Amino acid sequence: MTISTSSRRETISFWVFTGLFCAFMLTSTIPNILSAPEWVDVFKQLGYPLYMLPFIGIAKLLGIIALLVPGFPRIKEWAYAGMFFDLTGAVYSGLVVGGFDPLMLIMLFPFVTGALSYIYHHKRFGN
Repeated sequence: MTISTSSRRETISFWVFTGLFCAFMLTSTIPNILSAPEWVDVFKQLGYPLYMLPFIGIAKLLGIIALLVPGFPRIKEWAYAGMFFDLTGAVYSGLVVGGFDPLMLIMLFPFVTGALSYIYHHKRFGN
């Protein structure tokens, strides 16, 4: 059985974008779970209750696992949705509390890599 070049390219693209997206999300997941002091300060500035910090971290970790483990297409859909809600909420909260800061443009990275991961996921599995 041979795999077409197009299919191989889609598979490679999926794993590259998914890996980059998950790596970015992981950079905040572990500090969230551990309630690292810098994240506690961010949550206080944003006015969020501190008990949400480890909850969000665990939810992101479960989402990362869902995206990386083969199968479970419905769970993957929920993981993509949850991560995009998390990212959108983070950007919105930052804009409302602190206004626009050019450093916020780094958030384009997870939005783009996450969207491309999602697109290639559907191209690969046709669902």
